[in-house]
Amino acid sequence: MATSPTLVWFRQDLRLDDNPALAAALARGGPVIPVYILDDAGEGGWPMGGASRWWLHHSLASLDARLRERGSRLVLARGTSAEVLRSLLAATGAGAVYWNRRYEPAIITRDAAIKSSLLSSGMDARSFNASLLFEPHLIRNKQGRPFQVFTPFWKHCLTQLVSPPVKVGTGKFTAPSAWPRSLEIDALGLLPKIPWDAGFATSWKPGEAGAAERLRVFVSRAMSGYANTRNLPGQDGTSQLSPWLHFGELGPRQIWAAVSEVGRASGTFPPGEGARVFLSEVGWREFAHHLLFHFPHTPERPLREDFEKFPWREDPKGILLRAWQKGRTGYPIVDAGMRQLWHTGWMHNRVRMVVASFLVKHLRLNWTHGAAWFWDTLVDADLASNTLGWQWTAGCGADAAPYFRVFAPVLQGERFDGDGGYVRRWVPELAGLPSEHIHAPWEAPPAVLSRAGVTLGGNYPRPLVDHETARNEALAAFQSIRGGNLVTRD
Repeated sequence: MATSPTLVWFRQDLRLDDNPALAAALARGGPVIPVYILDDAGEGGWPMGGASRWWLHHSLASLDARLRERGSRLVLARGTSAEVLRSLLAATGAGAVYWNRRYEPAIITRDAAIKSSLLSSGMDARSFNASLLFEPHLIRNKQGRPFQVFTPFWKHCLTQLVSPPVKVGTGKFTAPSAWPRSLEIDALGLLPKIPWDAGFATSWKPGEAGAAERLRVFVSRAMSGYANTRNLPGQDGTSQLSPWLHFGELGPRQIWAAVSEVGRASGTFPPGEGARVFLSEVGWREFAHHLLFHFPHTPERPLREDFEKFPWREDPKGILLRAWQKGRTGYPIVDAGMRQLWHTGWMHNRVRMVVASFLVKHLRLNWTHGAAWFWDTLVDADLASNTLGWQWTAGCGADAAPYFRVFAPVLQGERFDGDGGYVRRWVPELAGLPSEHIHAPWEAPPAVLSRAGVTLGGNYPRPLVDHETARNEALAAFQSIRGGNLVTRD
């Protein structure tokens, strides 16, 4: 008897290689029907922001093209996941539904209900791990509790076996006798109505092929120097793989395998300090998902309960927040980062820390405002990583010691963008300033400002706040919730 079709429910695993759900469907035999469901209501209050939706549009188009090369196609639908799956099962006579797991709290709850319903109806329903090196529920400390500090977490992870990428094969897929109804990709409404995405198109190549090319280039050219160049925003010294990882066009097992291949060639693993530091950044992504899994309240509330009492500044008209969002704070390294974000949907990680620190410690605005803005504007907006990053910066999350650290934006600019190239690219009104003044234009002599065409308070704003004053106010705020004792917590 012929094997019934299998629905492969694609989500944040938009690739063919190293896709265990797809591999299992092919191994089952019979027709394979790839499906993507846009289910904004099922995202637990975190529907994709505009930048992520732009990426998703192009990633789905790329996945469909790859499937068509294999004699298949991607069925697109919109609605409640459970209802759409039931409708597709009825329309196709499929006997199995396979998918790769997601780890956001609301998605875990939703998927568990879907799996239970499918299994109770006699359906073959299975889920797999495609997006993490290690399942969050399997990683525990010696006391059997989740880790809250990165170093022991990652040290423990490095004692565990990393599975190799799952092989999918290169042959044609068996198609169903009739394809179910599918929406056109434009009907999903993912692209912006106002064309603000021109910079995205010149910065990114969504899809599995783009991911593979970026990984190859990074591993072969930049990884060896990564430990030294990763903090320099004016250089192409980071992997920039985060959006491909988030959408699953690339999996962490594939990254591990690529680095291992370099290690085999050199006879060492990891092959050098750059590779070791790079893999630890993959580890931070794992740590973010570990924390979100074990502390599901953290996207909205601080992990450290005493921070519920933190005296955030009121900004009723949103003047401070809008100045930060638009890159008009008067601090060049902050403004450069925020403008890079708006233009490309991405920001260098060192600068992410600087701009986040500025929002929560200089402006003393609640970290949730920053998390919401990043969620809407980043192409790599990931609930786990976004939550970890903002809570780490605010001092209210895991491994946030010293929680009262305040990044000095001028010093950060001088240290990591010494020649001002990054600022000149993204804040062109300051391009004529000499390097010694570009990170603190308000300290430049009037003649220097005039020659550079800079008018403080005119074409470039004066600083929103004074650094020392803001720093002292932030430290006083920390003291108010810690009884005046600024000692880091283990």
